[in-house]
Amino acid sequence: MLVAILVICGTVAVVKVCEGANAQTENSASGVKSTELIRTSQSWDGVELPDYFQGRPELVAVKYEFPAGQKLGWHHHPVMNYGVLVQGELTIIGQDGKEKTVHEGEAVVEMVNTIHHGENRGTKPVILYMFYLSQKGLPLAVQHPEIPLE
Repeated sequence: MLVAILVICGTVAVVKVCEGANAQTENSASGVKSTELIRTSQSWDGVELPDYFQGRPELVAVKYEFPAGQKLGWHHHPVMNYGVLVQGELTIIGQDGKEKTVHEGEAVVEMVNTIHHGENRGTKPVILYMFYLSQKGLPLAVQHPEIPLE
């Protein structure tokens, strides 16, 4: 483990970097600890995210709760979004069949303008906090009821 001690404005912070883990920062003066969950320019399927919109942003935070066994319909997001799964497991399936299962405590960056759906294949409800980088009047998701779920 690599440890670095930083002094910023008279406050001591200890940064621990472990191989295979995200950087953690501890502020020894206040006891506050921060862990970077994700830093990326790609959605979970490896596709580069689009450039930011021009104009005034609208940031939206949404808490989702999905019962065990629940399937979401096919949809796409016209805006960038990412989130943290705080309970359960959520499997995201692209229309091409590519899958990603997100586990408790993990962050995920959703696909933009790519049709996909989600399933709670686990035994407990999923609780997921999502954060959208949008603009006023834009939908967070566009549903595709014409595509049947299997």
